Amino acid sequence: MAPSLSHVDWILTTGRLLGLDQMVYGLAERLCDAGVPLMRLRLSMRTTHPLTEAESVLWEAGTGPIVQSDAPHGLESRPAYIGSPMAVIAETRAPLRRQLTAPLAPSDHLVLHELQDRGATDYFGMPLDFVVGAGGMVIFVSNAPNGFSDADIDLLSQIANALCPIAEAHGNHRLATAIATSYLGARTGQRVLDGQITRGNIETIEAAILFSDIRGWTALNATRPASEALAIANTYFEVMSEAVDTTDGEILKFMGDGVLALFPSDGSDQGRQNACRQAIAASHAAQGIATLAELPVPFGIGIHYGAVLYGNVGARTRIDFTILGQAVNIASRVESFCGRLSQTILVSDTVAAIADVPMQHVATHYLKGLETPMPLHTPGT
Repeated sequence: MAPSLSHVDWILTTGRLLGLDQMVYGLAERLCDAGVPLMRLRLSMRTTHPLTEAESVLWEAGTGPIVQSDAPHGLESRPAYIGSPMAVIAETRAPLRRQLTAPLAPSDHLVLHELQDRGATDYFGMPLDFVVGAGGMVIFVSNAPNGFSDADIDLLSQIANALCPIAEAHGNHRLATAIATSYLGARTGQRVLDGQITRGNIETIEAAILFSDIRGWTALNATRPASEALAIANTYFEVMSEAVDTTDGEILKFMGDGVLALFPSDGSDQGRQNACRQAIAASHAAQGIATLAELPVPFGIGIHYGAVLYGNVGARTRIDFTILGQAVNIASRVESFCGRLSQTILVSDTVAAIADVPMQHVATHYLKGLETPMPLHTPGT
């Protein structure tokens, strides 16, 4: 007897509230319990992400936990994908069924040969057409002696149609998360996703502020091809990003050849000290990573600690999530002395006092906007 269509109801009620992997797992188990001879269930969809081109969730009978994987960019150029059943579905946007009970020809794609060698007898794939974006597909594979029945195919087709809007919703959420975290950072991006998107939605926080930029950027652009200068800048940004991320900070902005990073504090004595020490650790890490990456240009880092305004500013139709305040200006001005004092890292007297780590006094200078000169220090390693 054909399995009940309650599977579709489950997808549209309970399943859609689960994570994508748990929905696929739950659906596969339900289908097996209902007698559908399912060996593999795969849900795959294209993504918009700086690092990945496609996301897949794979369930296989008897293999334990579900597998979720991301495919890097360049998927279409890989031999394992070219001419594969998934490539055909993606190109034609039409269902594809291939029964695997008969011997395959050498010209058949390696994927089909591998599935047949593992006992697969039937392959059925359905495209998932999204309202916006490239869409995705769902693949069902059977290892029953006669493969899927006509009733199974009818049910799986209906299931694919029910999965489509659920998969699109998950894809849109992943897209929003990728955009927010890639352009704003993980911490700030999550605040935006949580709804803090109104102009003037600002709070005052305490933080260590790290400002860094490449020395001699103007001269570098004047003497090197634009493509080479861009490659150097990207390497420098990668260095700073890795250093800040590994010390629990967050890069708020790439500004020309500069980086603005934030190390928030809860305002307690311990929180202030942790924030300053994290910023200093990031600075040391950047030096080491730059050496390993063979970064061909020097850079400076300035660190200050203070209260900043953290939130949304801008015009009615163009908003930026940023930090503002005197502490940000001071961090930038501290960094501006790195070149003239031949130092890679300089910290304000405030940071030196709070961090309570070995410091070397380098010089005392007037900073623009301050009435008294500020002692500048470089931290020990």
